[in-house]
Amino acid sequence: VQLQASGGGLVQAGGSLRLSCAASGIIFSINYMNWYRQAPGKARDLVAAITVGGSINYADSVKGRFTISRDNARNTVYLQMNGLRPDDTGVYFCNANIRSPTVPGSRDYWGQGTLVTVSS
Repeated sequence: VQLQASGGGLVQAGGSLRLSCAASGIIFSINYMNWYRQAPGKARDLVAAITVGGSINYADSVKGRFTISRDNARNTVYLQMNGLRPDDTGVYFCNANIRSPTVPGSRDYWGQGTLVTVSS
């Protein structure tokens, strides 16, 4: 099982980006899917989370600007980011809890990260 993130880039403040993260491999089911952000020199923080049932949570700093969604048929999670600010700059990682035939139960997987840079 692998997670592949894409969609990062350089954008001016106030602009928008859409991140995607697709899970591939032999997958029985995906529980939660999350986006984390790691700013330069800082810890990795949870930005947005979505469960298999569609329950959603956001970090306070992105509420009203970011929207997380998922396509269960495509095993993909998205993060629509509007009104970007310079402090949104960082590497964005996707994370998912996945059941597959390769391990008992479920386990967390991480994507490789995609860089988002917001210029002022």
